[in-house]
Amino acid sequence: QLRFVESGGGLVQPGGSLRLSCTVSGIMSDRHVIGWFRQAPGKEREGVSCINKGDGRTWYPDSVRGRFTISRDNAKNTVYLQMDNLKPEDTAVYYCLADITTVASMCMLPTMRSGWGQGTQVIVSS
Repeated sequence: QLRFVESGGGLVQPGGSLRLSCTVSGIMSDRHVIGWFRQAPGKEREGVSCINKGDGRTWYPDSVRGRFTISRDNAKNTVYLQMDNLKPEDTAVYYCLADITTVASMCMLPTMRSGWGQGTQVIVSS
């Protein structure tokens, strides 16, 4: 059973940067996709960055493309989310999750997933 522990959130000013970490406990195959998701109050959970564990393929929605970068360290079973030029609308609780699917499907269909952890809160405010 995979478990996910997110860390690295906090309060940051607009234009600032944060790096989130997701440590995965359990065994993943090269077919697994790991994704970062966020949920703001009153909003549905949305995928913001996804990466294939095996080949490193990535997917980003237009809302974060060019600002967010996902990367992985398979030796550490850890996935990172580098967030630059943060905006107030990025404020949310951020979660990571893994599943066997495509990177696009993983990020585009978060409501179909299960096994979410506690998440880490990101607040972008002056």
